[in-house]
Amino acid sequence: MERQETAILIASIVLVFIIVLMIILFLIFQKKKNNLLLQQKEAEKKFEKAIAETQIEIREETLRNISWELHDNIGQLLTLAKIQVNIAQDDPEKLAEVTETITKSLTELRSLSKLINPDVIKKLSLTEAIRLEIERFNRMQFIQASITANEEVEELDDKAEIIIFRILQEFFTNTIKHSKASALDVTVSYDKEKLVIQAKDDGIGFDSTNQQSTKKGIGLSNMQNRGKLIEADIQLTSEKGKGTAIILTYYYKKENALILDHKVV
Repeated sequence: MERQETAILIASIVLVFIIVLMIILFLIFQKKKNNLLLQQKEAEKKFEKAIAETQIEIREETLRNISWELHDNIGQLLTLAKIQVNIAQDDPEKLAEVTETITKSLTELRSLSKLINPDVIKKLSLTEAIRLEIERFNRMQFIQASITANEEVEELDDKAEIIIFRILQEFFTNTIKHSKASALDVTVSYDKEKLVIQAKDDGIGFDSTNQQSTKKGIGLSNMQNRGKLIEADIQLTSEKGKGTAIILTYYYKKENALILDHKVV
């Protein structure tokens, strides 16, 4: 009888232990699950904040571009037209030059309107947006720029386009402001798995093996951090006297985990 009672007691203790263990394991699982959900929400907020900041930066850069164009390009054309009108008052044959200058001014204003109108910008593909930048560089005679692109085979996520465009804007800005380059060549290549964008200038360059000077000089860490948001790989190379190049690779067939799950590395 005593043995039976002892066996029942042991079985009860074991059962209670198993129940307690299951409760503890369940609580641990729930805690990990809640922490994971919290991390995902925080990552999503961080991702959306980064997108918002990037959009603001693009908007500010666009406004600066508009200011430059109005002052340095269209303003000069209209000033020239005014001078030509005064000259044409004494020499009517010069009116043709006035017409040509005014026509050019109108063309520039139409190009500028594309940058101002948000509805137009939203409808642009990434390649078209880059091409607008290249055309502006040539129009403003900042640098001799060119772009080569094949047809898009994959429609990019809007957020990915924003990040990629801003990364390229940063590279272009550094090229124009600091590289003393005379030429900038951009290649946009789509295939079934990835988008590869290469940009290269013929500027003074720098020692890209020196990580400290690279990060300070052109904000490589900033570009790479933006790239991580969408799992884009950013490779930048430069050599003194031989220019600077960037290769951006974006795999859109990876299910874009960082965008869809909003996980920020």
